[in-house]
Amino acid sequence: MLDKIVNGESVQYRITLVEGWTFEQALQAIWSADNIVPSLDGLSMAEVSASMNLGRENPEGLLYPDTYFYTKGTSDIELLLRASEKLNTVLSDAWAARLGALPYADQYEALTMASIIEKESASNSERGLIAAVFVSRMELGMRLQSDPTVIYGMGDRYAGNIRREDLSEQTPYNTYRIGGLPPTPIALSGEESIVAALNPEQTDYLYFVAKGDGSHHFSRTLDEHNAAVREYQLQIAN
Repeated sequence: MLDKIVNGESVQYRITLVEGWTFEQALQAIWSADNIVPSLDGLSMAEVSASMNLGRENPEGLLYPDTYFYTKGTSDIELLLRASEKLNTVLSDAWAARLGALPYADQYEALTMASIIEKESASNSERGLIAAVFVSRMELGMRLQSDPTVIYGMGDRYAGNIRREDLSEQTPYNTYRIGGLPPTPIALSGEESIVAALNPEQTDYLYFVAKGDGSHHFSRTLDEHNAAVREYQLQIAN
């Protein structure tokens, strides 16, 4: 024990923040981890954001999903600040290496797009194509029409299905009803999604539909897209 003290050795614990989680899910995971000192319990998300000096009322998406090691007695805000600093580094590096002109006013808008890509795709190979669809839509003045943004805007009311009336509801996050990006990210974005948002594939796809196996069918025209929707919805129904 004396040798360990002299050598500065200590027991390391670990926690993993997962891509696609919300900020609140990440915070709940931190609070559930072993030997974390809670200092933010009972605060609203706006108060948590203020405690972290994020400069935004909503802290959504402002953490980097990764595995973090810590020692006994580490506070929740210490871990949050580490995850926030890591995101700033990854995002800044990706922003500096971005592909030409893109329809983002700043890094925050790029992060918002990355969060949508994160929730839309489980396949790294498709993220550049999904980014291309959304970027092209923004450049053409088309609405993004992303289901994950609708779900985020529904909050606790989401029960596993999106109904027609949900798509028609006017919320700040319903990209079937609003133009451009939602006001904040909707989830934690991994590096692959951030890079995809800033380096979309060169393609003329404007539509995609889930095939039911985790991948998507991409289309150039509305007629092609509608045919794909009918085909894959029928397969999923059967």
